[in-house]
Amino acid sequence: MRVLFIYPNLNAQIGFNYGVAFLSAVLRRHGHVTRLLNINENLGYPLDLERIVSDVKAFSPDLVGFSVVSNQFRYALEIGKAIRGYTDAPFVCGGVHAAMAPHEVLETGIFDYACLGEGEEALVELANALEVHGDTAKIPNIWMKRDGRVIKNRVRPFIPLENLPPKDYEIFDFQKMIDAKDGWVGTMVSRGCPFRCTYCFNHRLVDIYRKDTGLPRSRLRYLRHHSVKEVISELEYLLGQYTGIKVFIFDDDLFTLDRDYVQEFCLAYEKRIAVPFVCNAHVKAFDHAIARSLKRARCRIVKFGLESGSERIRREVLNRPMTNRAVMNAFRIAHDHQLHTSAFVMVGLPGETTEDVFATIDLLAAIRPGRFRWSVFFPYPGTVAYEMAEQKGLIDFQKMRSLTNFTEESCLDFGEAHNLLIDKLAGAFPWFVNARSNPSSSTRYRGLVGEIESMDRAAWEKVKGTIRSRDREISSTLAKAGKEHYAIKYNDFMGVRSDWFDL
Repeated sequence: MRVLFIYPNLNAQIGFNYGVAFLSAVLRRHGHVTRLLNINENLGYPLDLERIVSDVKAFSPDLVGFSVVSNQFRYALEIGKAIRGYTDAPFVCGGVHAAMAPHEVLETGIFDYACLGEGEEALVELANALEVHGDTAKIPNIWMKRDGRVIKNRVRPFIPLENLPPKDYEIFDFQKMIDAKDGWVGTMVSRGCPFRCTYCFNHRLVDIYRKDTGLPRSRLRYLRHHSVKEVISELEYLLGQYTGIKVFIFDDDLFTLDRDYVQEFCLAYEKRIAVPFVCNAHVKAFDHAIARSLKRARCRIVKFGLESGSERIRREVLNRPMTNRAVMNAFRIAHDHQLHTSAFVMVGLPGETTEDVFATIDLLAAIRPGRFRWSVFFPYPGTVAYEMAEQKGLIDFQKMRSLTNFTEESCLDFGEAHNLLIDKLAGAFPWFVNARSNPSSSTRYRGLVGEIESMDRAAWEKVKGTIRSRDREISSTLAKAGKEHYAIKYNDFMGVRSDWFDL
């Protein structure tokens, strides 16, 4: 059977789709033929419906699989409508959005099936059944609509990772992706996360699996690791197969959680892989021993999710009950071991006040990470945070449907004053942090921030498009004078400390 994957990833960073890589590998193991349309303007494949239709016709699929996150769902609908008249193949929608909002997916009339949760075994079973014109109504993890009724099948237990074949890199133009990302290559050593942050889909996915399998959390085996041997072999394969790889990025939600695994991994990595790497950590799962191992193994950046500098917001809204003292301690340990650090923060959270926003700015000023990335909260359907925002009447649903990312603006309506503050931060976040830190340059930035804060909406709209160019000019002057500061670098939502510009 010929299975075509479509991955809309527009107006967004180039992302490697781990789900598609595994799905394709499993399908190929069972004799099916696969192809991918990786739709991202930065890879030379914009939203060109004529081109997409042409590629669909040329491949002549027997099944079309869409991998979709909520921000990209409108693109999936647009593409699905465009190609419907050129193929008789059924459409299946998977990914986070299908798991969180399967009813919405099926009610569109575009998709014949929705895949909930992990789809490797489910998609093979679906493809096998379609190939022999068999019944598809009872496949675990697959929902479908028949005779106006939604058929809801239970999910099957999580798949043991050792049962999976190696990821299919061939389905991607992977060398092109490496080059487009300047040699930064993402990979993962695990699946799952033990925490239940309200803005993330993990907690809802676990709830679905607990309900359908009847298993307690302790027996679900949601958090699983590939063996260190398997991971190292994959990295060696990539280094031998492709050119220009400069850094590996481990995109696992929580790379440092399993101390024994981290120690084993770092020992193997240090001996066999010469390329530096980046990983995610949690302030509650990070100490001197872990930092020492990471540094020895050539870890370049350790990333921490802080989300808010307000302990109240973290506790009451985000379900991340960690103290600012713990945050500062984790960053102090990382810096003691000369590890570059990165912090993730959000603004525009339900229940947020101006004081909470400035608590986030103050925390960044205090911990002085090597870099930080900011985003604007997006209420993903199915999450607890979505329900909070909905109950408070904050969601502008029309705007929510129009947004394709979570970096530019908010779809929550807090009233004009707070809406404007969020918009200003989305455009000039490092200036606010600089104004409250870095004594050698804070005076300059306090003046800039004062100007911004005094602007009404009309005045801000006139100048916000100039922030990036002004930031480059100011940063160049300060860097030449040896004055430490954060500047917008690499993308429009990252602030990098000047002593790390050459990383």
